[in-house]
Amino acid sequence: MTARLPVFPLATVLFPGLVLPLHIFEERYRALVRHLVGRPEGASREFGVVAIQAGWEVAPAGPGARPTPAGGEVTLHEVGCTAELRQVTELADGGFDIVTVGRRRFRIAEVDESSAPYLTAEVEWLPEPAGPDEVADLLAARVIAVFRQYLGLVRSDPEEISEQLPEDPTVLSHLVAATAALTVDDRQRLLAIDDTAARLRAELRLLNREAALLRQVRAVPVPLAELASPPTPN
Repeated sequence: MTARLPVFPLATVLFPGLVLPLHIFEERYRALVRHLVGRPEGASREFGVVAIQAGWEVAPAGPGARPTPAGGEVTLHEVGCTAELRQVTELADGGFDIVTVGRRRFRIAEVDESSAPYLTAEVEWLPEPAGPDEVADLLAARVIAVFRQYLGLVRSDPEEISEQLPEDPTVLSHLVAATAALTVDDRQRLLAIDDTAARLRAELRLLNREAALLRQVRAVPVPLAELASPPTPN
């Protein structure tokens, strides 16, 4: 099944169930928000969030101007996640502060750069697991244990480490992917995995890798002179 979606390229990866606040200041995306807000009551207010793979966009110079690439042609990753508009605050300058929540994953089939002020795309919905999965349940327990160890290395507040983690394997896999200190490429690979058990296995490898690096960094002694002196500006 396919659908056509407005697309918002970002330098981040959105996962289902995760909150994404955005400050909207460019006119093309102001138009997108106005379009979504103006939809009939009960209609979907979703747009696609897709991570930028290479390049970046320059804001249009004036009304009606199209986005232009800078630093080379802008390319997007194939897999993204829809963001559902939950809260809109209009600002005095005409911009918006919005709060969105990730909903469902998709793969881009075709991008349209000309039919609207913003990008739109024909997308295919990606499958989500349904029903119990014993393997995913077992892996979820392991991921929770390793993730807590990882949090102990990156957070100093014990209360943050003891926070409740979701028991649902799929929800857990999305939360870990979004909150661990991973690269955009790592997150993108996790988003593209259809099977929850496979995503959890990949996260175990990544968490063990990150934890090992953090332990190494903490094991390296820092010269006292560096601790006593303020950093030198570049």
